[in-house]
Amino acid sequence: MKRPQGFDRPPQPPSAPPRAATSRTSTPSRPPKATPQSNTPPVHSAADDRAITEPIALVGKGASSASSSPSSAVHPESRVGTGSASADAAEPRVGREKADVDRAPSNREIRRALRRARKERARVERGEVRRFTKRSRRRRMAWLGAAGTAAFLVIAVTLTAFSPLMALRTIDVVGTSRVKAADVTAALKDQLGRPLPLVDFNAIRADLAAFPLIRSFSTESHPPSTLIVRIVERVPIGVITDGKTFRLVDAAKVTISQSASRPAGFPVIHASGPAGTTDAQSGFDAAVAVLQALPAHLLGSVDTITAATRDDVTFTLLGSGARVIWGSPDQSDLKAADLAAIMKSAGASSGSVFDVSSPHSVVRK
Repeated sequence: MKRPQGFDRPPQPPSAPPRAATSRTSTPSRPPKATPQSNTPPVHSAADDRAITEPIALVGKGASSASSSPSSAVHPESRVGTGSASADAAEPRVGREKADVDRAPSNREIRRALRRARKERARVERGEVRRFTKRSRRRRMAWLGAAGTAAFLVIAVTLTAFSPLMALRTIDVVGTSRVKAADVTAALKDQLGRPLPLVDFNAIRADLAAFPLIRSFSTESHPPSTLIVRIVERVPIGVITDGKTFRLVDAAKVTISQSASRPAGFPVIHASGPAGTTDAQSGFDAAVAVLQALPAHLLGSVDTITAATRDDVTFTLLGSGARVIWGSPDQSDLKAADLAAIMKSAGASSGSVFDVSSPHSVVRK
C-alpha cells in the first residue's frame, strides 16, 4: 500500500497557531478535512501542511486574477519563486534602469567634459615641457636680457649723442704762446652747433694747417658741449740767412718768423741740404741733432754751427770765439760731457780748438 506524502512528518502540536501568509493579498486556507472520531490520532496530509505552512505566491498586480485561474489552483507549488518575489525583484531593476537613463549626460555635457579633459591634458603637457626645458629657457632669457640691455644702451647713447643737448658750444684752445688762441677759435667757429660725435676733425686739421707755428694738435671732447684743442707749437732751433733776411726755423726747417735783424739767443746755421724730414743725411739734419743734444748752458753759448756733411759738424762759441770740432751726431751726449769737463779745467780762449770727435780722447789745439 502506498503511503501518502508527509506521512513521516511529526505531528504539529495543537496549540501552535497556523502560519500566516506573507503575500500582499491573503487567501483563506483550506479547512482540514473532517475525519470520523476514533481512538487513533488524526493523520495530517501533505496538502494540509502546505496550506498551513507555505504562503500562496502572487504575481505583481494581477495576483487576484492569477489566483483565480485554473492553472494556479491546480499547481500552487509551481508559483513559488516565480510569483510576487520575481515581480518585486523586477520592479527595482526597472526603476534603476530608468533612473540611470534619466541620469545619463547629454551631448553638451559630454563635449564640455571633453574640453575640460583636453585643457587638463594640455596643462600637464605644458608643465612637463617647462620642467624639461628649464635650463635652456634660463640660458635663452639670459641671452635675451643681455641683448636687450646692449640694444637699450646703444639706442640711449645714440639718441643722447645726436640730440641738441650735445651740440658744440665752447672751443677751448690751450698750449699756445706765439699763436693767438682767439685766432684759432675763430678759425674753428664753423664747428659750433654740431653734436660732438659729428665734429669734422678733417676740417679742423685743414683749418689749423693755415698756422705754420702749429706743429701738431689734439682734441678732447668734454660732454655735453665743450671741445678742447691742445696745440703743440713749433720750437725754434736756429736762424738761417736768406740774403739780408734772418729766418727763425725749427727742426723741420719751417720758418717761424723772419726779420731783417738776427734774433737773439739762437745760433746761425750754415748747412747744406734740405730739412731733416726730407733728407736724413743732410748737413742741416746733423747740425740740428747736435744742437738738440747740447746742454742748455752750452746751447746758449753757440754762435754759429756749420755742417757740410753729416760727419763734419763744427761750431763756434760766443765771447771766446773758440772752435769745437764735433764730427758726427753719434754719441753726442758723451761728447757734450767731455767738452764741458775740458772747458772747465782748461778754459776757453780766443783761437782755441777742441776736438771731441772721438769720445774720451778730447784734444785741445
